[in-house]
Amino acid sequence: MPLDDPSLLGALERLQLRTRRPLAGKISGGHRSTRYGSSLDFADFREYQPGDDFRRIDYLTLARLDQLLIRLYEAEDDLTIRLVVDTSASMALDGKLRRATEIAAAIGFVALVRRDVVSVHTATTGGGGGTPARFSARNSWPRLRDHLAELHAEGSGSLVATAADLLSRAGPAGVTILLSDLLDPQWDAALGRLPARGADVSIVQVLGPGELEPEILGDVDLVDIEDGRRIPMSLTEESIQRYADRRDEWLAKISARAAGLGAGYTMVRSDTDLRSVLLGSLRDVGVVS
Repeated sequence: MPLDDPSLLGALERLQLRTRRPLAGKISGGHRSTRYGSSLDFADFREYQPGDDFRRIDYLTLARLDQLLIRLYEAEDDLTIRLVVDTSASMALDGKLRRATEIAAAIGFVALVRRDVVSVHTATTGGGGGTPARFSARNSWPRLRDHLAELHAEGSGSLVATAADLLSRAGPAGVTILLSDLLDPQWDAALGRLPARGADVSIVQVLGPGELEPEILGDVDLVDIEDGRRIPMSLTEESIQRYADRRDEWLAKISARAAGLGAGYTMVRSDTDLRSVLLGSLRDVGVVS
């Protein structure tokens, strides 16, 4: 696995996760950021949201103004990192799941070095794929890496159901990082749900070269890997160009949707060098710094 490279791990160790919105942590962590945490340095108020720590409610404001607000503090604080990995069957193509889990493992390593808590959720039929695996402390990184490496792509997936599952779980909103090819008819609705509780969201879309630049010409049957449907089609240079135009339009819509949600977004090819993704693309969109 590329993440066994000591030089790459050394480079990752110098990074930290970034956020784009105020978050409330719970315990002292290993890095200072633009977030709000749990020191004694008061910073601001925000509206109470389901799942927030009730101990942060400002009862004086509630009594005086009848507003339910929680107190935020500037601090070196913890983050709760939710890694959401799409394990639907389409992720089996072109090594997409392998690349997604490698990226997730690297992000998890950065988080655990900084004493943040990491949970792993899978986007499968029915939502969250069961109880998420939870990891904390740097020495749990090998278990996180092995857990991610054992994930398999199979069946159909529902990103909307997965988002609903995340929102139903107690605890601070934290940071949600979705790793998916977004080949889900309801990708737009799913992305719209992810920040609902105030979570900071980043989207890493992983696509294969065969999806981005198909090279097959002639009469073929296109098979949906998730439901088995077959569509006979004659692929010509003209139809491939039309496909490329639709592809670019779709990617532009995803990028615009992410920007509108205040979420970070990057599209990663599954055959791109992992180091350039981790130290380049993820930095460029503000996932890490």
